[in-house]
Amino acid sequence: MISRTGEVVLGVVGAVFNVIAIILVSLIVINGSSVMQEEGFTQVFEEDIYSDPTFTAEEAAAATEFMEVFVDLFGVFGWAAVITFVISLVFNILGIVFVSKNKKPKLAGIMFIVGGVFAGIISLTSIVLYVAAIMCFVRKAPVKFEEEYSTEHTY
Repeated sequence: MISRTGEVVLGVVGAVFNVIAIILVSLIVINGSSVMQEEGFTQVFEEDIYSDPTFTAEEAAAATEFMEVFVDLFGVFGWAAVITFVISLVFNILGIVFVSKNKKPKLAGIMFIVGGVFAGIISLTSIVLYVAAIMCFVRKAPVKFEEEYSTEHTY
């Protein structure tokens, strides 16, 4: 039996990073959406655009339209990011469960990889999860000398 403490520790670190990302992105989406949807924000934006002499009336109207669409998309993409981080956290926790007590290290490695992909392909969280997955795949239990060279061999 091989100790899988390294994989569990990396999985827990990845889970902590995921929770931090979920909290930060949620706060950004909530605060950003509320600020952008305030009447004062849109008024100041429109006043700045229409008073800028480099913009024509058509360009100013297009910029205002773009801002309205951007406000809507900001919330949609923000909550989509939160959902992907939650999915990553679920796969990460499953990986920790499967690798603990050396139950199913190969399946845990697959869960860590999937969790890493959902956390962002090259984010810090995903790199930690990829290292844990590689450790799950590469580390093998040591073979005992008696099992490797039994006395039944004929020479």
